[in-house]
Amino acid sequence: MSRWTPDAAGRLSRAAQELYAERGFEQTTVAEIAERAGLTKRTFFRHFPDKREVVFPLSDRIHQVIVDAMAAAPADLSPIAVVVEGYGAAADMLNMGHAATRRRRDIIAANPELRERELTKFAKTSGIVAEALCERGVAPRSAFLAAAAGAAAWRAARDAWIEDSEVRDLRALLHECVEELRAEVAAPLAP
Repeated sequence: MSRWTPDAAGRLSRAAQELYAERGFEQTTVAEIAERAGLTKRTFFRHFPDKREVVFPLSDRIHQVIVDAMAAAPADLSPIAVVVEGYGAAADMLNMGHAATRRRRDIIAANPELRERELTKFAKTSGIVAEALCERGVAPRSAFLAAAAGAAAWRAARDAWIEDSEVRDLRALLHECVEELRAEVAAPLAP
């Protein structure tokens, strides 16, 4: 095996997803993933702490894209508008990967450990978004609420985007979901 190869993390992630789709998550070992990628187990563990994490190779990058877009948002935007700017930047990043995202979703859906890890990732993203809002001077409770609303809209948009047989723009779906959420929140609480 080569001592240094470009895009080792990407190769490991693709190999893992191929093997998980072929054999299942439980039946696949780290050694098999590394071998399929043409790398060693040691290289695997330099990039990922476990075989669950290899399914989420873009998490840190997505977080950075969201935070950077939020930081660049105009100062006069409302907290929810800033959150939408952040998630919109993530949508732009993911828009080209519809087929890969759909395959990844199928792998996650087939395994409880991966579903749990995905929920943890969503919660971490929401926390990062709330922190970024607080850094902009938003009060903690307002930051939490805006981050939670943004996360709900993001998940709804992402799920619709994955399920849609016609590939649509993820950012446009995000905006649709935010508007739907606004309508729901504005509805009266009692008849």
